[in-house]
Amino acid sequence: MSGATTENQPGVTPPPDVTRPLTDAIAEAEKLIASAEFVESEQDLAEGYDYLAGSIAAIVQLVRSRQKSHPNFITSTGPMTKMGLDNPDTLYYHADLEPTGTYIVRGRRGGTVDLSFQVLTGDYTPSSVPGGDDAFDDRRIPIDADGNFEITFGPPIDAERADYFTLAEGASMLSVREVYGDWDQRKGTISIERIDTAGTAPDEPDLARVTRRYATAGKMLASRINTWFNFPKWFYLDEPVNTFTPPRLTPGGLATQYSSVGHYRLADDEAMIITVPRSDAPYQGFQLGSMWYISLDYVNHQTSLNSAQAQVDPDGMIRMVVSRRNPGVANWIETTGRTTGIMQFRWQRTDEPIAPDQGPSAQVIDIGDVAQHLPYLSDNVIDEAGWSTRIAGRQRAFAERMLL
Repeated sequence: MSGATTENQPGVTPPPDVTRPLTDAIAEAEKLIASAEFVESEQDLAEGYDYLAGSIAAIVQLVRSRQKSHPNFITSTGPMTKMGLDNPDTLYYHADLEPTGTYIVRGRRGGTVDLSFQVLTGDYTPSSVPGGDDAFDDRRIPIDADGNFEITFGPPIDAERADYFTLAEGASMLSVREVYGDWDQRKGTISIERIDTAGTAPDEPDLARVTRRYATAGKMLASRINTWFNFPKWFYLDEPVNTFTPPRLTPGGLATQYSSVGHYRLADDEAMIITVPRSDAPYQGFQLGSMWYISLDYVNHQTSLNSAQAQVDPDGMIRMVVSRRNPGVANWIETTGRTTGIMQFRWQRTDEPIAPDQGPSAQVIDIGDVAQHLPYLSDNVIDEAGWSTRIAGRQRAFAERMLL
């Protein structure tokens, strides 16, 4: 007969509940989001569910792309997979490490204001952040006249080399951040290679490995949601509302990064005037975040400004206006309709501590009184057409950033 049947052919019995660990984690995360005490509106809740969707997408991509034997840099967080109060000025990459491996990182330095590396041990959990056993920027690595560099991470060696960085016990990840000032700057390139596996292919995933991926994805999603759900409680919400902490080294962050943080609550007819000296630090940036501890829409709205983008007054101060309603000034920071949220300043690539008098101050006023609190108002006024041009510039610069 020409029509063959499969009745007598051996079959494969699928393991039970392969996807259950992930779907269970999604269900638990949904409950956490639905019961969040800071949810005050449908917008808050919608954002929470959208945040969950981005987290699911990020975790699934992550577990499918992880290759400890053949690592590659992957995007840690982006506009569709936000987490951890992602900085609108930063591109985040990471690669998995094993402390016994030796890795060559090659690249070309771009025109951005900062390029930094951080070796992490352990993981973010609901009660801790991973240790940064080595964190440094590109000033510590050899770069040739054309901007090319090649550095190595690996176990201890006898020789001292400027291009060699020893992996600490428990090293699990190499994190790379590239930071923009002017969004028209161009990023560099970067790659990673594990020298004992170069030229070979990784094993094809079998059924057992794919099954484990779902279990791993479930654990990672639960950890991700719980960790960043708690992070504001650890570092923000104990502070008085509408104030900033003095500048301090960023917890769990870079050795050359200082931050000043706070949380806001503003009525529709209120505005916050934030005043901060323009720093000599190569990078100084401010952003708003939601209570889900993610950035607001920074592409289509001006929810962030750095010292290269902001209007600096003749006295060297940057004065920003945080409000729901448009106050008609260039340094308007949009809350995009939110009543509450997170505020953060960052200074990076610093050579010395950021002193308290270099930090921000905040004052809540009636939205109608903004002009009275801006001593150089004429330098800051912008009309509707000018604002549209400003947003269009952000959109174009971000699109080019993603493509290049």
